Amino acid sequence: MSETKPHLPECEEPNGKIENAFESFLWNSRLVVFVAVIGSLLTAFGMFYLTFVDVYYTLIHLMDYATLDAHGRQELKATTVAHVVSSVDGFLLGTIMLIFALGLYELFISKIDIAEKSQGASKILFIRSLDDLKDRLAKVIVMILIVMFFEQAIFLKPTGPLELLYYSLAIMLIAAALYFSHKAYEH
Repeated sequence: MSETKPHLPECEEPNGKIENAFESFLWNSRLVVFVAVIGSLLTAFGMFYLTFVDVYYTLIHLMDYATLDAHGRQELKATTVAHVVSSVDGFLLGTIMLIFALGLYELFISKIDIAEKSQGASKILFIRSLDDLKDRLAKVIVMILIVMFFEQAIFLKPTGPLELLYYSLAIMLIAAALYFSHKAYEH
């Protein structure tokens, strides 16, 4: 015998329309992520701009390097190294915001077709899941923290054995963080 579907009463049909309309609304509500994508892109561009300006003025100050005495050159060199490290930090932060914007777009809006077809596209920009985005951001954040430590460590002058021990311990912890980050990336 063939099974026939039970006939639904007429009063349930509007519920189907309401349900479809609500599901459509829910699905389209993901487009609010555009706000985060645009905000992240603007923040990335802002960080790149700020850091570029800092790099420009750092290079301008280097023009005086040859005319300074030995002490002045030493101070300018230390300051320049700190500015360069700070610039790396700024560019990394801009990169985080760019990866975040691209990841949110791919996860919630649409795949970026042009990136998948591009030979120059980096694998870091292909985001498959929220965990994938989180892992990529975490790696860049670890790099920023390492750069920030290096920026502070330039001016650190340990005065006693305990400070030297803490300094060495901090370097070992950074090495361990890099090691575990690399191991996690292999898997």
